[in-house]
Amino acid sequence: MTQDISAWFAGRADKVIETSCARVFLTPEAAFKIKRPVAFGFLDFSTVEKRRWALERELAFNAATAPDIYRAMHAVTRTPEGGLTLDGDGPVVDYALEMRRFDETAVLGAQPDAIDASLAETLGRTVADVHAAAPLRPDGGGGAALKYTLDSNAEVLRGLARPLGAEAVEALIAAVDVVFRQQEELLNRRARAGFARRCHGDLHLGNILLEAGRPILFDCIEFNDRLSDIDVQYDLAFLLMDLAFRDRRDAANRVLNAYLDQAGRHFGAAVVEGLAALPLMMAARAAVRAHVCAHAGEVETGRAYLAAALAHLSPAPARLVAVGGLSGTGKSTFARLIAPGLGGAPGALVLRTDEIRKQLAGRPTGERLPAAAYAPERQAQVYEALFDMAARSLAAGRAVILDATFIQPRFRRRAEDVARQAGVGFEGLWLEAPPEILRARIEGRAGDASDATAATLEAQLAEDPGPIAWTRRDVSGSLGALAADFGTGEGVQD
Repeated sequence: MTQDISAWFAGRADKVIETSCARVFLTPEAAFKIKRPVAFGFLDFSTVEKRRWALERELAFNAATAPDIYRAMHAVTRTPEGGLTLDGDGPVVDYALEMRRFDETAVLGAQPDAIDASLAETLGRTVADVHAAAPLRPDGGGGAALKYTLDSNAEVLRGLARPLGAEAVEALIAAVDVVFRQQEELLNRRARAGFARRCHGDLHLGNILLEAGRPILFDCIEFNDRLSDIDVQYDLAFLLMDLAFRDRRDAANRVLNAYLDQAGRHFGAAVVEGLAALPLMMAARAAVRAHVCAHAGEVETGRAYLAAALAHLSPAPARLVAVGGLSGTGKSTFARLIAPGLGGAPGALVLRTDEIRKQLAGRPTGERLPAAAYAPERQAQVYEALFDMAARSLAAGRAVILDATFIQPRFRRRAEDVARQAGVGFEGLWLEAPPEILRARIEGRAGDASDATAATLEAQLAEDPGPIAWTRRDVSGSLGALAADFGTGEGVQD
């Protein structure tokens, strides 16, 4: 019966995409998906009714992020002559999901190098907004949800020990078990705090379409609630892991920072505490890809994912870097250049007073704030929020870069205190350049969180910063060269 239906759709299609669970038939007018009559441990499409159930959920779930792609579900019915048609009066033999056909080369999995700084920023904020709007799943997420995947990974990987390497498989399973026991209570607290939601579940680059400069998330998991009712950070971890594995740690870092800034507007400062579990989550995602690739015969790629999973569980230690200087010195650009190379994948958090000020005001990042938002008492509030976020992030094991003017000595001392109290290394950098260069940079800004103007710079120039003990660097020239001297030349493509 399935072959009969597949042949009928194939006769109308100019291309057929095969997966282990479905077939997608691309016709000139649309794309039609049918589920294969298969049953695995994590899904069951063995009957017509189960396939109907799955397609109905796929249509409903994807409507949240890709309503223009998912159009309708159709009954495949038998004609009186014995042929097939859609939504006829005859008996139903199966079901098909109709989708809008789109350019397959526009999927980010086909063009990871096309992810520039702006797109990475948009992608992170888009995912954060999707998570904030997702239905709560208080019975999902937590340690139990992640343990389900970890146990499944262990069982499948052991079955692939010969091609993947038994020693590497057992090393990963043992390391995962140790880290999971360390993070289980954190995972449970996050579930109780509202971070367990109905998520995409399969958020890698192959399921993100770029159209008109806008990322569209599609093909979410609908067939198993245990794989989609998860911690929102575990959902994000697939995207971060995928980017890092494709040598786009720069883009992954920008996605993470944009996500956290936007998620902080929805979930509050507690969003960063979950970062302690991010290495485990990225390792779990890499382990999934390891056995998927091995099953597909891509053994070397599977081994590479296995090695990546193990590496995620041993991140570089946290440290605090503070980048100060007057407006126009390029603090934010420099911070973003060095962030991917600091700490565990995908790099350091970049905490900017410009963004925190907008968060506290409840305003979008790009919206200009009134002068009152920069009054001394407000400034102190912003810095305290900055230091609080830094302390939380360092406690979660994440490297942090503070991006602020730090003109007042008390704020520089406070930054040093945060590192000392967290027991991590500290490095303070003071960027400087001639006023005429700073003015030109400020006047050339567009689409940034900073509200600084030429008048702001003049006021800063009139302020006495006191003795500066931090490392001073002239930034009249290339910030890229300075970043390379610091220890990394990575940066999101502009």
